[in-house]
Amino acid sequence: MNTSEQAPDAPAPEAPESVADVPAEPTFDDLGLEHAVLRALRDVGYETPSAIQAATIPALLTGRDVVGLAQTGTGKTAAFALPILSRLDLEQKTPQALVLAPTRELALQVCEAFEKYSAHLPDVRVLPVYGGQGYGVQLSALRRGVHIVVGTPGRIMDHLEKGTLDLSELRFLVLDEADEMLKMGFAEDVETILAETPDDKQVALFSATMPPQIRRISKQYLSDAQEIAVKGKTTTATNITQRYLVVAYPQKVDALTRILEVENFAGMIVFVRTKSETETLAEKLRARGYSAAAINGDVPQPQRERTVDQLKQAKLDILVATDVAARGLDVERISHVVNFDIPTDTESYVHRIGRTGRAGRTGDAISFVTPRERYLLKSIEKATGQKLTPMQMPSADEVNTTRLTRFDDAITAALSESQRVDRFRDIVSHYVRHHDVPEVDVAAALAIVAQGETPLLLDPSADPAPQEYDRRRGDDRGRREERGPKRRGSQPMETYRIAVGKRHRVEPRQIVGALANEGGLGRDDFGAIQIRGDFSLVELPAELSKDTISRLSKTRISGQLIELRPDSGRPAKKGRDGRRDSNRPARKPRHRS
Repeated sequence: MNTSEQAPDAPAPEAPESVADVPAEPTFDDLGLEHAVLRALRDVGYETPSAIQAATIPALLTGRDVVGLAQTGTGKTAAFALPILSRLDLEQKTPQALVLAPTRELALQVCEAFEKYSAHLPDVRVLPVYGGQGYGVQLSALRRGVHIVVGTPGRIMDHLEKGTLDLSELRFLVLDEADEMLKMGFAEDVETILAETPDDKQVALFSATMPPQIRRISKQYLSDAQEIAVKGKTTTATNITQRYLVVAYPQKVDALTRILEVENFAGMIVFVRTKSETETLAEKLRARGYSAAAINGDVPQPQRERTVDQLKQAKLDILVATDVAARGLDVERISHVVNFDIPTDTESYVHRIGRTGRAGRTGDAISFVTPRERYLLKSIEKATGQKLTPMQMPSADEVNTTRLTRFDDAITAALSESQRVDRFRDIVSHYVRHHDVPEVDVAAALAIVAQGETPLLLDPSADPAPQEYDRRRGDDRGRREERGPKRRGSQPMETYRIAVGKRHRVEPRQIVGALANEGGLGRDDFGAIQIRGDFSLVELPAELSKDTISRLSKTRISGQLIELRPDSGRPAKKGRDGRRDSNRPARKPRHRS
């Protein structure tokens, strides 16, 4: 977390009450954090706090409320997590800290950060609470006792209504990405939660912008808050070539394999999001004949050191890693970094690609972007001030050219071993004399023996259709069916009906917020939303799984069960109690002759 690696300027706030003076080059040791927390920071390679951390941590450690104006990627999570961990009372079993996040993805990221920073604090318990996860897991954890709860407003409200979440002894409350929560329709929930918490709690509010509603909330619920506005920039080295490939998720492994075949690389780090994926992808690469290993937060330090040494000594070519595991890694052989899963924040992107192009050397960074993730390209380019160059998946012809070149090189290298060639020449000559077969046929047969069952060349007809990303139009253009379901961008969409409408006083942002959290959907997953009298129509991805549809069907908006189902264009039939039965198909009208 270096002060030279931060996101772009946050929009200017309305007349800040105060802007903290940030010391020139503070270290984490200067900020007053607990020794155990500092040990964890050293473990992950953090040395210099970012601007938001240097300004916010001392204020929070003194117990003051804080309003932080900074964009995603500036290190906000550590800015509030580190002081909270430094002030926890591990004897208290009821929740002491509550972090509200707009999405379950962000909630999980914040939980992972707390766990990482509390590595040397015994028995710290952190619980993620979000829609889509079973209540049983959350309830059993709450009964055992947790210190920190990180959750989305909707699921936190559910627990408060059920009486399963006790906030009576809450000491710290954080609103992370407050402006996003408001955009998603959580304003009422957030204010209800704030009102349910003790008056003497400490509050930290973080937002990229300061709209009037955020300003009002900060005035009403924060006491003598110090307002900290961070201006910074995130930069990437100019000696690193940055490219991106638009690729569907199921094609990622094939795309990576082809890149490995055609790129002239020495050592490579492939970044994925989760610990389990490091092992899975490394195993797939080994099965394809590559020298690959995984490192993640669960890998013991001695094993990590052995793996890094193997990479340095060229006994290993590919490292599959998570962000945390690769922090501080400096290996001269790393010529390429591949973002197998593109990071959602710019700071992680900068740290990742900074593993190559070290000490003035050149490097290559390639990012895989699924159609749903293409909005992240603009965020990265805006933050870094550099354009990423589009690339296509290497074709079968390109791969075959590379394979033939390597095959030729292998033959040339073998011919240089004259003594061994002489011995095999006698063997081949003996076969030719006794079987009357041309020598070129014998050579071809020996190539088959050496190659095994795997074909040397790819079939060009099996090439996937290229995904071309038109940045001006913001769409993906490739081979498209002439007929089919509606599409948003490149993904097929289907219209779903939900049992809330105008009479329930719902708004589109409430629908988006509720469905996004319960179903793990992103903004690009929503098409048109039509709000009718007692129901609404929502365009969602056509490939939603049965589990996702089941979870979404049990979602409540404004207290109403939405009963999501594919829209047939006909109203649901009313049951005997007068309510519509969403499970029964409507009867076809009879036509009188």
